[in-house]
Amino acid sequence: MSTTTTTPPVAAARPEQSRARYPDDEGYVERDGVRTFYEVYGEGDSTILLMPTWSIIHSRFWKMQIPYLARHFRVVAFDGRGNGRSDRPAEPDAYKEEEFAGDALAVLDATGTERAVTVSLSRGAERSLLLAAGHPDRVAGMVVIAPALPLASSAPRDDAQAMFERPRDSYEGWGKWNLHYWLDNYEDFLEFFFSQCFTEPHSTKQREDAVGWGLETDARTLIATQLAPRLADEAAVRELAARVRCPVLVIHGRDDAIRPHDVGTAYAEMIGGAFVSLEGSGHIPTARDPVKINLLVRDFAERALASGGAIEAPPVWVRGRSRRKRALYISSPIGLGHAQRDVAIARELRRLHPDLEIDWLAQHPVTKVLKGEGERIHPASAYLANESGHIESESAEHDLHCFQAWRRMDEILLSNFMVFHDLTESEQYDLWIGDEAWELDYYLHENPELKRAAYVWLTDFVGWLPMRDGGAREEYLTTDYNAEMIEHIARYRRIRDRALFVGNPGDIVPDRFGPDLPAIRDWTEEHFAFTGYVSGFDPAQLTDREKLRHELGYAPGEQVCIVTVGGSGVGGHLLRRTIEAFPQAKRLVPELRMVVVTGPRIDPATLPSAEGLELRAYVHNLYRHLAACDLAVVQGGLTTAMELTANRRPFLYFPLRHHFEQNFHVRHRLQGYKAGRHMDFELDGPEEIALAIAGEIGREVDYRPVETDGATRAAAAIAELL
Repeated sequence: MSTTTTTPPVAAARPEQSRARYPDDEGYVERDGVRTFYEVYGEGDSTILLMPTWSIIHSRFWKMQIPYLARHFRVVAFDGRGNGRSDRPAEPDAYKEEEFAGDALAVLDATGTERAVTVSLSRGAERSLLLAAGHPDRVAGMVVIAPALPLASSAPRDDAQAMFERPRDSYEGWGKWNLHYWLDNYEDFLEFFFSQCFTEPHSTKQREDAVGWGLETDARTLIATQLAPRLADEAAVRELAARVRCPVLVIHGRDDAIRPHDVGTAYAEMIGGAFVSLEGSGHIPTARDPVKINLLVRDFAERALASGGAIEAPPVWVRGRSRRKRALYISSPIGLGHAQRDVAIARELRRLHPDLEIDWLAQHPVTKVLKGEGERIHPASAYLANESGHIESESAEHDLHCFQAWRRMDEILLSNFMVFHDLTESEQYDLWIGDEAWELDYYLHENPELKRAAYVWLTDFVGWLPMRDGGAREEYLTTDYNAEMIEHIARYRRIRDRALFVGNPGDIVPDRFGPDLPAIRDWTEEHFAFTGYVSGFDPAQLTDREKLRHELGYAPGEQVCIVTVGGSGVGGHLLRRTIEAFPQAKRLVPELRMVVVTGPRIDPATLPSAEGLELRAYVHNLYRHLAACDLAVVQGGLTTAMELTANRRPFLYFPLRHHFEQNFHVRHRLQGYKAGRHMDFELDGPEEIALAIAGEIGREVDYRPVETDGATRAAAAIAELL
């Protein structure tokens, strides 16, 4: 199998909309007129100090570590002078390594930190060494990742370094390591440099982040940092290392193209530290292999700080034969559809295994459904970073670039995986079930040694697809993401004990994963079992519509239109436009009764009202109202559309712009069922919506029947693992 090897230029990263964890405190310290910005996360006596690396990037490069470490320690991070929210002095002497070490000491003082474990990357190794050698009472331990120190073999750019200040005839490869090139072609240098930092395949997001952070400083500042004096040679390093009294852990990627691997081994031997080699990792494993880095840092810091902090007692051990069977269910919070079907599957699982205990690792709005069904939500759920909030922050007027929003959620996904890891490390489960739990599936394949239980993966679509206006860049990115997933499954088939597609082969789009990659349907049929659709209810129990309408408070003769946009909170614009269409629709359909269900994340008070219009917040078991209605107006989400299809009700659906799943996967499936009337938010205003309501309400439909045993089939496949 081959993949496209041409790499289009890296697009500068958009400003990030949300974080997995925000600081509890922040401030500045000032030394000799230079201000340094710092942040503090968490509380307690055990502190980790995240050191700045080269000023080409700022402290956000620790974004994959902070949320996890802050649940175990107090974490202090600061922007190194020259980038971020710290000052950018002009003179090279302001960037001497002693100045960064002095800033670190000032930050410790300003945050009231007596002792800390320092964690550094690349150039941070030198400033950590200066701090530990000069102030041994303040450093409880050092974690050093990919140290940039003058040791062992030469760095790949050493020849270029000798020519750094001289013009060159050609600037290819490491020839771009040149101040003249930086001044004229700064962004291209960033793209080249970070391509060398991330030698691992499928590192597009990490490169984009780094280039974006690099653009937050400028070429002249970076040149000043490069001209600043540094440790001259191995003897200078050895003299400082001899003064270090704390434990040290050195971590280095075997495929580091910036600082050779044997620099790390030489430093560990010199300083008497432990050494961990990361096979296949490049220069910045904090971003590309964050799970392994987080666990190594946590374990080392706990040991280094043990003399000054309490050690938690191990959990109670229960002999295997004495334990009840336990499952941990992770249900995606992006919408409510996953929750509805997952509850149905859990119900069937308990029927097959009455002694099965199910805990849910979930967040709002899924927890709203789970609480309504009396399910048990694990307390660790409180540590989950908000995925729905991030999705909402990425949305515009009925517009959500789903693929790009997902890419920019990497920090949140990693944080949530680490919550899952800590939970499953401390508590024993026989089975893990992930319904589009992307973080779980991705990081288990990246860290296969962490699999401790049978694992089931569920999804109702396969394959990232580019939006047409995304051009060649988006086609390249979706292809790369698909290729990585295909490689994961080919290499580690043992990770997914069951892969279940919620639907049938005909529901799969006829596209390919990308140039030179397989057809999505062929690959999915080979790697998934098919459950049929899982609706979460039996339409046969809702066939007496008059009785159901009476129970729900709908009068005979009323033409009931339900307007709903799911649980993610991105549908407010569609609700407003449909409300605007209500008066005209009412004139066309005098018996019209319109009920607008805002869901759990939209406050009805934020929407306009009209005489005769009803606004309701979250409605539990909304599918019953959909079964009773004469028409529904919905977004393009699969669950609501399929509930209407199963109940044979007419509906209008408006896929979100740039939402590839709704525009391609869901629409393809609905076309197969001959269900719903597709609408276009860009073209269809209030008048068009009113006319469509009048034309569709109460219409007899000829949809293809939806199977009713999907939950039973899914549970039977899962139960085999118990």
